[in-house]
Amino acid sequence: MQPWRLLVTEAADGPTNMAVDEVLWRGRQAGAAPPTLRFFGWDPPTVSLGYGQPLDGAVDVEACRRLGVGLVRRQTGGSAIYHDGPERELTYSVVADAEDLGGVADLLATYNWIAVALLRGLRALGAPAEIVAVPESDGPAPAFCFARTGRYEIEVDGRKLVGSAQRRQGACFLQHGAVLLGVDAPRLRALFPTTPDPLGTMTTLEAALGRRPAFDDVAEALARAFEEEHGLALKPGGLTGDEVARVEALVRDKYATEAWLSGAA
Repeated sequence: MQPWRLLVTEAADGPTNMAVDEVLWRGRQAGAAPPTLRFFGWDPPTVSLGYGQPLDGAVDVEACRRLGVGLVRRQTGGSAIYHDGPERELTYSVVADAEDLGGVADLLATYNWIAVALLRGLRALGAPAEIVAVPESDGPAPAFCFARTGRYEIEVDGRKLVGSAQRRQGACFLQHGAVLLGVDAPRLRALFPTTPDPLGTMTTLEAALGRRPAFDDVAEALARAFEEEHGLALKPGGLTGDEVARVEALVRDKYATEAWLSGAA
């Protein structure tokens, strides 16, 4: 197994964050970049829509404008997530292929491979977290990601702590996930007006631990857990000059455009 890149980036806006992950993913698909585990934050706080999710009244666009919250569409599927600043949320991404995971190939097995490492890190922080292997299904997917737990996602006391989504092309995948450190309850309710009780199904590390851990401490615990759980060799690194240039082009031509946000691109 080749060394993985560990990428911990400064908080950035939605188009930049999504462009970085696409560049990492396309680079891995082409064999030009290593598998990568990335931890990052958002500035400004941003709602990310799932790849195929309609931009409709389930997310209040006017409230986003009023509150200074960004809005972006991800490459990965699933429902919308509100990404607060790094004081309240850590987002991870994993870019790899089946060979990088020791032959783990299908969607659910990949989710589980990532989940067991996340679980190890969260428990090391003191959270009494559990993986939900087979959640109860309750109708169509909700507009708000944390309104329902998917397979191999992580809960504490029956409430969702980590929300994840994946996109695959061939054997190569990109998975995003949000780890909630804390929550701004009034803002969450304003952004998702059609979700009856967005706080009723979710929890945070602050609630689980009785204190809110720092972004850097959570990133360190999760990185160590990936190494210990899967025997990875994580090598801290940054983007190459070519990757930076491709990120800038994707921001300009794709992620910051109304066509991409609306789902028309």
